[in-house]
Amino acid sequence: MAHHDKDFIKALEVGRPPNILKLFPNSKALLVSGKVIDRAMIARGKAIAIACNARNSFVIRGALKAAQRANAALILEIAKSEGGAKAYCAINYWNMATLIDAACNELGITVPVAIHADHYGIQNDKDLAAAKTEIPTMFDAGITSIAIDASHLPDDLNLLASIELNKFVPAWAGLETEVGEIKGKEGLSTPEEALFLIQGLNANGIFPDWIALNNGTTHGIEVSDAGIQVDLTASIHKAIEKYNVSGAQHGTSGNSSERLRQIAQKTATTKANVATALQMISWGLEVNDYGNAMMDANKNFKKVAGAGVTEEMWEEMVKYATEKSLKAGDYKKLNLPFENKLTGLPRDVRERMAKGVEDFVYNMMVNVLNSKDTAPLGIEAILKAKSYDLGPKSSRIEDPKDWTREKIIEKAKAFAKTPDTSGKDHSD
Repeated sequence: MAHHDKDFIKALEVGRPPNILKLFPNSKALLVSGKVIDRAMIARGKAIAIACNARNSFVIRGALKAAQRANAALILEIAKSEGGAKAYCAINYWNMATLIDAACNELGITVPVAIHADHYGIQNDKDLAAAKTEIPTMFDAGITSIAIDASHLPDDLNLLASIELNKFVPAWAGLETEVGEIKGKEGLSTPEEALFLIQGLNANGIFPDWIALNNGTTHGIEVSDAGIQVDLTASIHKAIEKYNVSGAQHGTSGNSSERLRQIAQKTATTKANVATALQMISWGLEVNDYGNAMMDANKNFKKVAGAGVTEEMWEEMVKYATEKSLKAGDYKKLNLPFENKLTGLPRDVRERMAKGVEDFVYNMMVNVLNSKDTAPLGIEAILKAKSYDLGPKSSRIEDPKDWTREKIIEKAKAFAKTPDTSGKDHSD
């Protein structure tokens, strides 16, 4: 798509949200609400947008180039653990939009891109209080979509926190909600819990674009035989069908392409998060079809010669990890101390780091998630709405009188269980 394409220019005029216009008045980057990306996937049918966790600047560049090449709508995101107040990445909630906007302009990107604050986690009252200040600051900095994730709390408190924080999320922004993380290894989300959350939100005039489930998700580089439960996901999506909520799939790095194709074909999923795989590929590590980094006999990551970072830099990263006693799953903590060192590598090295990410993401878009050529569908949705605000996909079905605070607490007694106190990082 050329820059002079009239639909693109029109979408640029009307499709960029107010915060984006204010921050980047002269930009030619089509940064849009998460709603635009969801609608593009729905219009295509059985298509999923890849949501790339931008743990480093090379992932941003590679993902953008892949999206342009595949003519696909894209989500770039960072989670609270990765890019919040206690971040382990240099890319965060407050600088991500600026970096993405600059890269789009530099690289001539003309596909719609949403900037998503993933897993904005609420685990207690302190988090809830802080969120009331912090969420507006994130939108001030150019976030266009958010996952309010209070799923570590019991069902009633998850719903109540989601209702309370909704007033801090602009009506035009993409909204993701989450259920079932609390069970962790104990079990998976149920249709009843998902219905409870979506009905309670609906009664309160909140219509999320996505719901994320604990449906056998593996986060990071764990490998489990179970993986994503396709049938469970489909049954939950069926249970909430009339509310028009799409699925968001977390922990995609732990699953085969075939399983992800099934998710696209058999469920209402329109967003799939990929994090760990992209970080590993940018560094030049060998990953399998599951996006899991491969280990040698000594349980060390396999560095591919001539890919990703230089061999010297990788040695330095491994030495640092060893000194800090970082296990394989904690290599993500190398992002913050090494971002400036990686950005200071020679241009050909930086380019191959981004290129590795580009090729992986392009393959996912085209051959796995069916999102090729969805960019024009996103632009079409903007032009049809003549606005950056596409409005909700649902309307109020439930009676607010049945979903007061007291009644929510009463209804939730059916789901009583013990909270997840694992403190586990759910960023992938």
